Order: sequence, then structure tokens, then C-alpha cells
Amino acid sequence: MLRIHPDEPESDLIQYVVSCLRAGKVVGMPTDTFYGLAVDPVNLRAVEKIYEIKSRQKHKPLSLLIADAEQAYELAREVDTHFDRLVERFWPGPLTIIVKAGSRLPLRSTAHTGNVALRVPDAAIPRAVVRELGLPITATSANLQNATECTYAACVRDQIGDRIPLIVDGGPTPRSLPTTIVDLSAGGGHWQILREGAVPTHAIALALQP
Repeated sequence: MLRIHPDEPESDLIQYVVSCLRAGKVVGMPTDTFYGLAVDPVNLRAVEKIYEIKSRQKHKPLSLLIADAEQAYELAREVDTHFDRLVERFWPGPLTIIVKAGSRLPLRSTAHTGNVALRVPDAAIPRAVVRELGLPITATSANLQNATECTYAACVRDQIGDRIPLIVDGGPTPRSLPTTIVDLSAGGGHWQILREGAVPTHAIALALQP
């Protein structure tokens, strides 16, 4: 367990977390919804570890946390004005957007779907980690498959503390609802809500109306 200030993350502690990620380790850390499991998404062995830890089905892609909207345009391709509107309205925040993945991401980190789920969290710790690492980090919830999501570090420790080497304790997360997931990967102005969470469907529809 490593305590890091949730609003003003200490730079030396962030560098330590990043060194663990670069070594291929899985790190539990807080977001603005639940605690998540972070790895370097380009390290395919580290990505495999997440599936093993959670007993997660291999066909399910992992969402990625990024530091800012500019990074999204580097990782995605064929984004349209719907993407621009959602990013401007809801990031940083609890909205995950699925778009076509760019060539920089390995197919395994997209579960061979060709799509990627991106989000800028309204949480200082993961954004600081992403900036220091220079890459996005995975953001799947830090809990066993079909178990309750964790809003505090001790919950992560109790569920999977014997399976991961480091848990960042950034205090309780500010929300207990999951992110809303919007799929824009079909292109052509089409959109679909795959999961309604902290951002209600009507707010998405309002942001996307002509």
C-alpha cells in the first residue's frame, strides 16, 4: 500500500509507480469512479496478467485512461464531430468513449476488436501517472470478476491484494457509479450507449443533438 495525495500527487511517488508499470507490474490505483488496475498497455505480458488476476474473458477489451483529450487523437482514428462534442462536454469525467483504434496500439490490448475505449478521468493520480509514463494506462476495475467494485484501497487489498504487488491509496473515490460507455466506433454519426452510469443517457443525447 502506497499513500499518495489525491489532489496533489507527490512527484517522487508517481515516479515510483511509473517504474513499477515500466517493469510490467500491475498496480491498483484510484480513479474518479472506482479503483482500477493499471498496466502499460503496450506490454502484452502485463495486459495478460490483468485477465488472469480478474479471471476476465479474453474477448473483452480493456479501457484506457489518458491524461488529456489531445492524447485521444493520437490513439484513435476516424473520429468525428460526435467525439469532439462528448470530449468537450464530459472530459475530464466519468464518460468512456469507444472509437476505432489507431496503429500505435497492439491488437491484443484491444482484444482484437480494432476499437479502443478511452477516458480522461477527473482524478489527479492517474493523470499524473499517464503523463510521467508517456502512455495511457489500463483502467479495468480492481476487483474479481462478478465481485463488488472498490471505492477505497482496503477493498482492493482484501479482494486481490495477494495477486498484485502495489496498491496506491488515494483515499475514497468520489463516485460509486461506473462510467457511462458510449460506442462511436460505427462512425457516420452513429452512437450507442453500452452502459449507463454516472453520465445519464439524456445528457449524452443533448450533447449530440444537431
